[in-house]
Amino acid sequence: MSATAGPTGARAAGPTGARGAGPLAGLRPYVPWIGLAARLGLAFVWAYAGWEKALDPDQAAYAVRGYDVLPDGLVDPVGYALPYLELGLALLLVFGLGTRLVASLSALLLLVFIAGIAQAWARGLAIDCGCFGGGGPVEPDKTAYLEEILRDCGFLLLAIWLIVFPRTRLSADAWLFPEEPPYDEDFEDEDEDDEDADEDEAHTVADEHRGDANRNPGTRELKGPEIT
Repeated sequence: MSATAGPTGARAAGPTGARGAGPLAGLRPYVPWIGLAARLGLAFVWAYAGWEKALDPDQAAYAVRGYDVLPDGLVDPVGYALPYLELGLALLLVFGLGTRLVASLSALLLLVFIAGIAQAWARGLAIDCGCFGGGGPVEPDKTAYLEEILRDCGFLLLAIWLIVFPRTRLSADAWLFPEEPPYDEDFEDEDEDDEDADEDEAHTVADEHRGDANRNPGTRELKGPEIT
C-alpha cells in the first residue's frame, strides 16, 4: 500500500504545489514598481525626443522628408506635429493617466519608426533617423540602422509591459480608479488554470484508487459477480 500511495501522493502534491505558486507569482509584489520604472523610462524617451524636435521643427520636417515615404503635402504637417505628439505622450506617462492607451499609442508609433528605418535600410537610403533631433541624409558610412532598430525595440518592450500591466505606483489611474484591486486580476487567468489542473489531477487520482479497489487482491483482473 505504501508503494502505491507514495508515487500517487508525489504526483498529487509535488506538481500541484509548484503550479499553485504560478511562474509569475513571485513577481506580484514587484509588478507595480517595475511598471513605474517602465512608465517613467518611456516618458523620458518621449520627452527627450519631442523636446529636441520642438527646438527645431524645420529640421524635424527635414528628417521626415529624408525617409522618402510621405507625399510632399504631408511632410511638413507630420514633421511639425510629431514633437508635440511625443511631448503629450510623455506628459501622460509621467502622471500615469490612461496608461494602457498611452502605451498602446507609444507601441504603434515605435512600430512606425522601426518600419520607417527598416524600409530606408532596405532601399539603400543613407539617412539619420532623426529620432532625437537632427536627421536627414548622411554619408553612407554614417548610418546606424541596426542600432536604431534595436534601440527602438527596447523602447517597444517598455510599452508592451505597460499594455500588459498598466496599473503602476504613483499614477493618476490608481487614484481615479481605486476600486480596482491592484494587479491581482492580471494573474487570475493563471490561477484559474492552476485550479482546473489541480481538479483534473484530483479526479485522475480518485479514478486510479477506484480502479485498484475493484481489482481482486493479488491480480489485475476486475472483480466479477459472485456465482452461488
